[in-house]
Amino acid sequence: MRDKTQANSSAPGDGLVRAGALVFFVGAVATLVTVAPLFLGTTPFPTYMFGLSMLMAVGFLMAGAGVMRSVAAGRRRARAGQLPER
Repeated sequence: MRDKTQANSSAPGDGLVRAGALVFFVGAVATLVTVAPLFLGTTPFPTYMFGLSMLMAVGFLMAGAGVMRSVAAGRRRARAGQLPER
């Protein structure tokens, strides 16, 4: 039996997961750029760069929220397909 979901369809939460991955990647790059001068012995970056490093955590939370939204939608779909027991 084939699944009725099309290959190009988007499930709830997919956008959050993609956006979270992008924000996480930007935060990871900012973290590498911020930490590099500490190992290279050059002058450190300004304090706001350390704030940009927090984007890793924000991206992780966004992706986690997207996964939870997808799980909730799957549970709702599963519940709607079941008949109540009597």
